Amino acid sequence: MKKSKMSFYDVIKAKYLVDEQSSRNWFFIIYVVFWVLMLIANNHVFEQKIINLKNLTEEVKEYRTEYVERRSELMLMKLESSIEKKMEPEGIFIPDAPPVKIKVKKEETKPWYKKLWQ
Repeated sequence: MKKSKMSFYDVIKAKYLVDEQSSRNWFFIIYVVFWVLMLIANNHVFEQKIINLKNLTEEVKEYRTEYVERRSELMLMKLESSIEKKMEPEGIFIPDAPPVKIKVKKEETKPWYKKLWQ
């Protein structure tokens, strides 16, 4: 088996792709191309995830500001003064006197069988 040296001129002419041992070279080239394509695809998927993460982060910020805005509106609606203003056209006003607490005395109930023997 004769090992021949490849000269620069042979490399430029791509003789390593057509000589007797070219099958080994082709397999290596296919292997390298496969991994290059895998790296490009992986990089593309990674960039898509970064873009998706950025969009979701912006969406979360928008929802957070909307939540704070709605919460402040609700707090204003729950104030007694705002409720009083809304009820004035209906003729409902806050009374001047505080409410009176009513206590109901509970009657002691006897079991049904004791009522029979009375």
